[in-house]
Amino acid sequence: MAESRERTFTGTRGRNTAREWPHEQPRYLAILVHGYGEHIGRYEHVADRLVRHGAAVYGLDHVGHGKSEGDRALVEDFEDVVTDVHAVEEHARAEHPGVPVVLIGHSMGGMIAARYAQRYGSGLTALVLSGPVIGEWGAVPALLAFEEPPDVPIDPSTLSRDPSVGAAYAADPLVWHGPFKRATLESFAATLETIAKGGTFGALPTLWVHGDDDQLVPLAGSRAGIEAVKGSDLTERIYPGARHEVFNEINKDEVLDDVTSFIDRALPGA
Repeated sequence: MAESRERTFTGTRGRNTAREWPHEQPRYLAILVHGYGEHIGRYEHVADRLVRHGAAVYGLDHVGHGKSEGDRALVEDFEDVVTDVHAVEEHARAEHPGVPVVLIGHSMGGMIAARYAQRYGSGLTALVLSGPVIGEWGAVPALLAFEEPPDVPIDPSTLSRDPSVGAAYAADPLVWHGPFKRATLESFAATLETIAKGGTFGALPTLWVHGDDDQLVPLAGSRAGIEAVKGSDLTERIYPGARHEVFNEINKDEVLDDVTSFIDRALPGA
């Protein structure tokens, strides 16, 4: 695996922990944006592949996630998280001036990345959305119907057809295994509405990857969201039989091949 290092910085709501996988002369900078309840350490193999592809890779644990400060899995305003991700991009650019930036977000991180593209897309060279929470996500209204959201943690078997992925997730002490918090659900609802009204990605090259057996973030709901925001350069890859975490699926090499091929096409001079 590629060498990595951690650093901390003051985010919008306390101290955030970020991870970097360096490259001395990168062709591009990859910013990874993780999903709900997890942490950036679950993306070691993705970062390793991107480093071997020529990237310097960066990512952070969002507020309330992983090693960052905050009540666990509590996100009161995703706009603050977008701002924190932008601080990571600015740090990456300071280390490698003039190098193109690619943003890669999974699940909740796909939602954050979509909003990021609306706010800061002019500085991006490419956008990758993996199983993004965008458009219609039925879990939000279903759980908000309860005054106190029920304790229904994510079923590890829905992540991948590889049982070792779910086992590692269930045993990971940095993963949040408790219930959704009402304020977080309300923030999801507000952000999905903001994205729907926030305009398209314009000419930003965008890759959407999704498993067609994704039971956590069903394909149909995300498609509605993608249709609302896609710009003039959208590539989609839907993987038969794949579950929610396509970067951890039994065909993950195929998925990462598609990601790196897409980046190659999007980089200047391709």
